[in-house]
Amino acid sequence: MDPRRVKKMMDQLGVKVEEIERVEEVKIICYDKIYDFSNPTVTAMNAQGKITFQVAGKYQTSNRMPQEDVELVAAQAQVSEEEARRALKQCGNNPADAIIWLMDGK
Repeated sequence: MDPRRVKKMMDQLGVKVEEIERVEEVKIICYDKIYDFSNPTVTAMNAQGKITFQVAGKYQTSNRMPQEDVELVAAQAQVSEEEARRALKQCGNNPADAIIWLMDGK
C-alpha cells in the first residue's frame, strides 16, 4: 500500500504517528529479564487518546535477579546476600532451588 495513502487514512481516523528522535537507549525491565536496546528507532502512536510506543532495533537480554529473591534466599538459608546471589545464579534464579542448594552444602 502507498505510504501517502496510509498516512491519509490514519489522519482520517485521528491516528497520529511520530518518530522520537535521538533515542540512545531503551530498557524494558521485567521481573526476571532486562531487554536493553541500543540506538533503537522509537515511534509513538496516539490513537483515541491512547499512546503506544514501538521500539525497533538490536537488543540484548540479561537475567535480572530481584532483590526480594536475594533477601528471601539469604534469610531462609542464613547466608549473606552475596552468597544468596551466587546461589541464585547457580540455580537459574530459582529461589527454592537456591535455598535447597545452599542448605545441602553447595
